[in-house]
Formats: sequence, C-alpha cells, structure tokens
Amino acid sequence: MGLKEKLHQTKLKYQGKKMAPAFNAIHTFLYSPNETTHSGGHIRAVDDLKRTMNTVIMALVPCLLFGMFNAGYQHYSAINGFPENFSVMEHFITWDNFWLGAITILPLVIVSYGVGLAIEFVFAVIKGHEVEEGYLVTGMLVPLIVPVDTPLWMLAIAVAFGVVIGKEVFGGTGMNILNPALTIRAFLFFAYPTWMSGDKVWVHGAVERAGTADAISGETILGYLAQGNSDFSYSLSDMFFGFIPGSVGETSTFLILLGGLFLVFSKIASWRIMLSAVLGSLAMGLIFNGVVAAEWIPEYSKFYGLMSFEYWQHLLVGGLAFGIVYMATDPVTGSQTNKGKWIYGFLIGFMSVMIRVFNPGYPEGVFLAILLLNVFAPTIDHYVIRGNVKRRMKRLKNATILPKVSGEVEELKTETV
Repeated sequence: MGLKEKLHQTKLKYQGKKMAPAFNAIHTFLYSPNETTHSGGHIRAVDDLKRTMNTVIMALVPCLLFGMFNAGYQHYSAINGFPENFSVMEHFITWDNFWLGAITILPLVIVSYGVGLAIEFVFAVIKGHEVEEGYLVTGMLVPLIVPVDTPLWMLAIAVAFGVVIGKEVFGGTGMNILNPALTIRAFLFFAYPTWMSGDKVWVHGAVERAGTADAISGETILGYLAQGNSDFSYSLSDMFFGFIPGSVGETSTFLILLGGLFLVFSKIASWRIMLSAVLGSLAMGLIFNGVVAAEWIPEYSKFYGLMSFEYWQHLLVGGLAFGIVYMATDPVTGSQTNKGKWIYGFLIGFMSVMIRVFNPGYPEGVFLAILLLNVFAPTIDHYVIRGNVKRRMKRLKNATILPKVSGEVEELKTETV
C-alpha cells in the first residue's frame, strides 16, 4: 500500500471527526483527492483550486529568489558603494547576497504562512468545512509586497487582520470582496506608516543605522522623484531587471513580465486586465507628461518630479507591474465579464499613476487603486450585463415576423441573441 492509499485510509478512519478538515488539507496538499462528482455532467481533471494556486506560486518563486539576492546586493552596496563596472555574476549573484537575503526574507514567508494558515485551519475546524486553498497564494504575495526589514510581530498582526476581517468574515475563499494580500498591505500602511515609507525601510539595516555615523540611505526612485527631483543614478536596465531598492519582490519588471506570460499561457490570469491596466497607466503618464510639456506646472512644484517622469517608465519602478500581474488579475475580486475586465484594468492603471503622483506621503498608488476597483468591480459587471440585456431586448423588438405561408408554420426571423 502506497503513501497515498495509506493517507486515504486514515482519512476514512477519522471521517466526521472534529479535526478531519485539518487532516484533509494535509492529505490533498500533494495528492489530488479521490472524491468525484456523483451526478450531472463533469470533466475529469486534476487541476483543482489547489493546483491552480500552486501554479501562481511557481510564477512567484523567481521574484522571491531575485528578492533575496537583491536584498543582499542593496545592503552591501549601500555600505561599500555601488560597483563601477557592474557584473551580475560577480556583484549580484553571490553567496553573501543570497545568504543575507534568505535569513531576512524567509522569516517573513514563514510568519505569513504560519499565521495565515493557522487561522484558516481554526475557521475550518470551527465551521466544519474543508480548508480552503486561497491563502496559498496570499501567503506568498504578502512577503513580496512589504519592505525587507518589516518587523515579524507587525506582519503577524497584519496577516491576522487581513485573513479574518478581509476574508473570513465574508465567508472565506471566493466570497471576499477585497484582495486579502492588499488588505494586509493597506493595514500595514495605515497602522504603521513609518515602516512602509521613507528612505530607510527599503534596504536591510538602514533603520538600525539611522542616526549613527554608519547611517545608510535606501531611498527608492519614486521617493526621490516625489521630492521634486527629476534625475537619478539608476539606468533603464537597472530598473527593468530590478537592481534597485524596493519591496522584496516588486523590483524586477523582467521577472514579473515572464511570470505574467506564464500565467496568461496557463490560462490562470486574464490578459485583458493586464493589457488594459498597462494602457491605463500609459494614458495617465502621457497626460502628466503633457502637463509638464505645456509648462502648466513650475519646476519647483513638489509634483514636478513624478509628472516629468517618462510615462512608460512608471511601469519599471515601484509596485505597478507586480500589482497588475499578480493582484489585479485575482479572479475573485476582479471583474468577471470581458468588457468589464477592460474597464476594470484600465481604471486600475490610470488611477495607480494618478495616486502615485498626488500622494505626498507615499509615492505609490497601485494597492490603493486595486482595492478601490475591487469595491467597484461588481458595479462594473452589473452595468456591462445590463447594457448587454438592453441591446438584446432592442434587437428582439426590431425582429421581423414573416406572414404565414400555406402549409408552413409562422416563422420568426430574429438575429442571434
């Protein structure tokens, strides 16, 4: 008897017990369940919710590994100075960089999964239903969208809030109206703003060294531009490949792009939302560039730096690309209709850049824009469906009824509805 059969026999033995949901969750983590539908048409497949979530996690792993190397690279470069002749193999992919990043970031991953899954198990046992797999992706997303030195106790409180208030109170996976990972991020932003913004939290060790002779700065490009500056030392390749300060997994646009293509071709994420969000961000960036070109805003304005930033480069810095690929495409909280996805995505990109420019305290807007559109997604779908119904009713009214022909039944000539 193999391991899978043994686990199945144990499942049957403890079926109906209080802790059965917790055991079943472990049982089906690596194996597809033996349960099948007993009535109605169905397709036999193993791509259940857990496998879908694991596919998204696979798309996130490269961002996690890159974040580990980048955490070490930013730390040592801030202390010793950035290398003049940068080489990826010599200066970035090193054991020192990876080790520092691993011991800093892995605790964030452990706390995120430990606290979140513990709450999921408790609710499943209390309610007597199976453990839902939705937190598998959320648990990986959370460490990737926070600063590298976020205190573990702070992250634990935020995760508990996000899972309970942002998800379980609505009924669990599939019932929540807000993206759980962004709910956690929003809680951290409003409850502990000094740990989510500024020029110290983005590089490991910068907070500890603040106010000392060994102080270092880890200011992001957006933070620098938000101060009214318009020039910085990072190249386009640095921004595209991710050799810049920022949240753990949000810096490499290149890896995010590869992850997005993987999700699109595996039919997990909607390409309509991704493409429309990119178009929305480009449109808003072009408007701001036009304002600067028309000299409607003086150079000494605090908004000048971000408004004069090249419209397409907004996609290379901050969390915009990461949010578009991995969070805006959440199938639960996003729009469900095809036309609604275009509207939903476009507004996310458009408002992300707008909030990024006009938010004085924190020059980033993607998580606020996505949360706002999560709330309006059902409304968007409602009016899209209502518009479709009206158009079909109009076509039906304009249908032509042909006269009877002897020996034939009355025919109704209508357009396809």
